[in-house]
Amino acid sequence: MKRHIQQITVLAFLSAFIFGCNSLVSKESINKENLNQKQPNIIFIMSDDHAKNAISIYGSRLAEIAPTPNIDRIANEGILMNNVFVTNSICTPSRAAILTGQYSQLNGVYTLKDDFDNSSNHLGKLMQKAGYSTAVVGKWHLHTEPTGFDYYNVLPGQGLYNNPKLKEIGKPWKYHNRGGEVYKGYVTDVITDESIKWLENRDMSKPFFLMSHHKAPHGLWEFAKRHEHLFTDEEIPEPNSLYENGNHGPLKGERYGSSISDRNLRRNMLHQVTREGWPTGIIDTLGMTKSEKIHKAYQKYAKDYLRTVAAIDENVGRILDYLDDNDLAENTIVIYTSDQGQLLGEHDYFDKRWMYEESLSMPMVIRYPAKINPKQVNNDMVLNIDFAPTLLEFAGAKVPSKMQGRSFKSNLLGSTPPDWRTSMYYRYWMHMAHHYIPGHYGIRTKDYKLIFFYGLPLNQNGALSEITEPYWEFYDLKNDPKEMNNLYADEKYQYIIKELKAELLVKKLKLKDTDESYPELMEIRNKFWN
Repeated sequence: MKRHIQQITVLAFLSAFIFGCNSLVSKESINKENLNQKQPNIIFIMSDDHAKNAISIYGSRLAEIAPTPNIDRIANEGILMNNVFVTNSICTPSRAAILTGQYSQLNGVYTLKDDFDNSSNHLGKLMQKAGYSTAVVGKWHLHTEPTGFDYYNVLPGQGLYNNPKLKEIGKPWKYHNRGGEVYKGYVTDVITDESIKWLENRDMSKPFFLMSHHKAPHGLWEFAKRHEHLFTDEEIPEPNSLYENGNHGPLKGERYGSSISDRNLRRNMLHQVTREGWPTGIIDTLGMTKSEKIHKAYQKYAKDYLRTVAAIDENVGRILDYLDDNDLAENTIVIYTSDQGQLLGEHDYFDKRWMYEESLSMPMVIRYPAKINPKQVNNDMVLNIDFAPTLLEFAGAKVPSKMQGRSFKSNLLGSTPPDWRTSMYYRYWMHMAHHYIPGHYGIRTKDYKLIFFYGLPLNQNGALSEITEPYWEFYDLKNDPKEMNNLYADEKYQYIIKELKAELLVKKLKLKDTDESYPELMEIRNKFWN
């Protein structure tokens, strides 16, 4: 009997040993398969309105006071992109451009009021066809139900900072900003929680493509409770152009809704607690001079904004840690970007929409240890319509001919094509809505920028009917990178301006955005073009 028990014990030990070995082999096999996998995993982390100036690796005036070590880590272990630009600096159109690889005039999303055509053959669907397990978590903001994703759990509309609602796949879809179930916690933490949860429960037999989209740092800026004392005793450095008093732009002497000097902004956004539990507090500017009020408003805005950024950086770190802990880092492309730039007091403005650099320029850092060497810097001109073609090429998928963007995979690997673009076209369509910024388009090269404020609504959804006076702006970016001096009337630049106008018309034709579709705009052009 004793001998029989010993035999059973030995057999049990051997079974456990063999099972344990098989488990180890299985895990090692999975890891080895992941490392040898031809298609990389992809995590596309995107925030909303995150300015390059609020990411410390870009070395702005805010770098020392508000460091972002986890976002910086992506660049330090990969590549820093210096010249990435949005084609229409506003949330919904930019997101549509990223998915479709097309400008607004082709994908049909011109303004915040337009619905995304979810039947289009966009990036999510194409990644599915390429064999990827796909998901989008967080801010969607494209109105219609997400398609092309095996899983989604998205905010209704803009969403809430605290105890947000999310709309999960498999449950009845309610249009745009309706529906959803409450998730307890701070939105940036919740979106990361749900992103990691999907990563843990995904189809392990496939490479994965995850779009993890944060609401922050979009206004109104509600920071996490843990950050309420961050910067309390600090003075946030001001941009040199803070005291322009909203005069940078075509509406001479008038106050834009995006102006920090605007008294309505200070009253409505900075003085009042507009939601129950909104933690940002109240400022008192009674008895202050105008300059003192602007300073106070800027400090309030900048601190609240940077506090929301702090939570994003922490949660980027959580994603990177997850990849490390699960042996996924080597073969995973990690991208951090924003749907557009953001003005942080430059020219007295907050918000985006403008073609000025802080609004036009998108942050982008990329890490792919298997292919991209660390501490790289790239200065090539890249657009948000290029994101989809690039990810498709990395996935080994064919890029549809209807996409207007171009893959920059080769650029990332150290070989910029000799015919890479040297200029870009921009257009803002939502004339005078929300912040009273006129409709405009323009061209940017390495050294120059030309902007035409045509000032017409053109029957766009959400645009205001008010017509504003046409106006030109021209900047010498090489000698005036902060765009402080409009040199459109300067005689010595007239030849360059003429060349830029000609190139602008060529781009409009090539990109299928000719003004002939709008007779009222052609009339303005004929009168003010020369």
